[in-house]
Amino acid sequence: MRMRGRRVSVSAADTPVSAYRPPSLLLVIPVLGVTQILAWGSSYYLLAVLARPIAADTGWPLAWVVGGLSLGLLVAGIVSPRVGDSIQTFGGRLVLATSAVFLALGLAGLALSPNLPLYIMSWLVVGVGMGAGLYDAAFATLGRLYGQRARTAIATLTLFGGFASTVCWPLSALFVSEFGWRNACLIYAAIHVAVLLPLYVFALPTEPKRELRVAALSTTPEGDGAARSVASGSKLLFVLITLVITISSMISAMLSVHLLTILQAREIALAAAVALGAIVGPSQVGARAIEMLISRFHHPIWTKFASTVFVATGVGLLWVGFPIIAAALIFYGAGIGIESIARGTLPLAVFGEDRYASVMGRIAMPSLIMQAASPSLGALLIDMFGANGALAAFLGLAIVNVALVAALYAILLKRGRPQAA
Repeated sequence: MRMRGRRVSVSAADTPVSAYRPPSLLLVIPVLGVTQILAWGSSYYLLAVLARPIAADTGWPLAWVVGGLSLGLLVAGIVSPRVGDSIQTFGGRLVLATSAVFLALGLAGLALSPNLPLYIMSWLVVGVGMGAGLYDAAFATLGRLYGQRARTAIATLTLFGGFASTVCWPLSALFVSEFGWRNACLIYAAIHVAVLLPLYVFALPTEPKRELRVAALSTTPEGDGAARSVASGSKLLFVLITLVITISSMISAMLSVHLLTILQAREIALAAAVALGAIVGPSQVGARAIEMLISRFHHPIWTKFASTVFVATGVGLLWVGFPIIAAALIFYGAGIGIESIARGTLPLAVFGEDRYASVMGRIAMPSLIMQAASPSLGALLIDMFGANGALAAFLGLAIVNVALVAALYAILLKRGRPQAA
């Protein structure tokens, strides 16, 4: 992180610079981009297409069919600290390859499940694969490889990830219509084994082992007052960054599931609501492209601040009944689009590359757990207070998040003016 022309690190100690030289980003980014599209599309976005065919074919309750994904996200959150530590120590190649194996096993389990309990157990296996193979693990891998240079790489990778649903929803629909949902899962499992696993093993580099050091985030080191002050400041920054990322994930998860319900409560027909909801995706990708072009001119705290303000603006316009709903959804889509970038780049700028992978694993844990719980929480709010009341609660959360990011900026400002990383 650059503050008034000098580099400031909140790590407890500096790691000697290794003679290791990572491969070109021109090789690594396309590999991770393709694998992210397929990993997201065959896990997080899978049930958007397969849920109803599964329920119709098996007779299992739709709520339990969809609930498998929530349990998978819960498991992803639980394993994420271990994932981060493993990437910190050994690099991302082994961890990402392991994610392909778990995703393949979990998808094969879904395909072969004779009953609901085994279906749910298979989602737990998929959850391990998601924790080891989606954005947080990919960001940690880039940070481990390229240090502060990973900022542009992270932004570029989110552009690939933004096309996961665009590519995989039609692909999943094709598989289901031609082969049935069970064979669709088996095809995705085969893709993980035949495509993703070799890409991870042969295209990603084997990195030198590094010492794992994360104690400064969880304990106050022995020593003089200055050392204790640094550790205390580090923990406060960590808590704030984790909190603002978790709240952003909650809002995104709730609205992604309940947006159409909220729009229909505004007396918008389903077809029109779907058409309006489709605005969110292009807005995400467009905002990410703009951020990628201008990122070198500002510190990632400004990306995070813009993200929270855009989300609050979009949700606020929806709540007050702004007549041009498309404008509200453009703001919201842009906000959650660059949030994905801030999620990876802000911890890198604040904590540095020495502990980045481990820090990302710990930040991801509450975020993923709340993503798992948020759809049910959103449904509860709608049942209790109606769509408008739930939207007011979302807006309240978004405003609190803006205030927390402002507080985070104030703390960073005391350490020196945040400039471009």
